[in-house]
Amino acid sequence: MPFFDTLQSATAQEREALFSVPVIREALSGTVSLEGYIAFLGQAYHHVRHTVPLMMACGARLPSHLEWLRGAVCEYIDDEYGHERWILDDITACGGDAEAVRTGRPSLAIELMVAFLYDLIQRGNPVGLFGMVNVLEGTSIALATQAAGTIARSLGLPREAFSYLSSHGALDQDHMQTYRRLMNRLEDPADQEAVIHSAKVVYRLYADMFRGLPRALAQQDEVQHALV
Repeated sequence: MPFFDTLQSATAQEREALFSVPVIREALSGTVSLEGYIAFLGQAYHHVRHTVPLMMACGARLPSHLEWLRGAVCEYIDDEYGHERWILDDITACGGDAEAVRTGRPSLAIELMVAFLYDLIQRGNPVGLFGMVNVLEGTSIALATQAAGTIARSLGLPREAFSYLSSHGALDQDHMQTYRRLMNRLEDPADQEAVIHSAKVVYRLYADMFRGLPRALAQQDEVQHALV
C-alpha cells in the first residue's frame, strides 16, 4: 500500500473524531455564529504564522538523502508566506479586532500544537512535520469547499472576510496532490512513523481547539431558554 494511503488509514480514527466535533459539523452545514467564525480566524492566525518558520526549521534539519524533500519544503514556503496577514484582514472585514488577535495568545491547544511541532523538529524527526500538513490542509479543504460559501451567506459577510478560507480550497487541493506524491516517496519506516505520530497528535489538539470555539446552535438554545 502506498504510504499516503497507509497514513490515511492509520489516522482514520483521529480524523473522524475531529470531524465529529459539533462546531465542525455545524460549520460544514453552514451554521456558525459571527463570534465563532472570528474566534476560528484568531486561532488560525496563531498557528498559520508559524507555518513558514516551522518549514524553515524542518528544511534545515533534513538529512542530505532527503534533499528532494527539502526542495519541496522551499516551494511550500513560497506558497505559504504571508498568509497570516490574510487572516488579520479577514478579521477586520468581519468587524473584529485584528490587532488584539495579533498581540494576543492562542488557546492552550494551539499553543501546545505549535510547541510540539517545534520540539519534534529539534529533538525528534523533522520529517514528522508533514503529519501537520496532512491534518491542517485536509481540514481546510473540507471547510473551504463545503462551508465557506454557506457561512458567508448565513452571516451576510463580504467576500473580503473569506480570503484565507476560500483561497485555501483550491490552493490546498493542489498542495494535497503534491503531498500525496511526496509521502509516497518516503521509504524509511522511522520517517513514516514520525509522520503518522505527528498527524495523530495534531488531529487531537486541533479538535480540542475547535471544541473551544463558540457554537451558534448553543447560542440559539440560550436565547430560546431565555424567552421561555
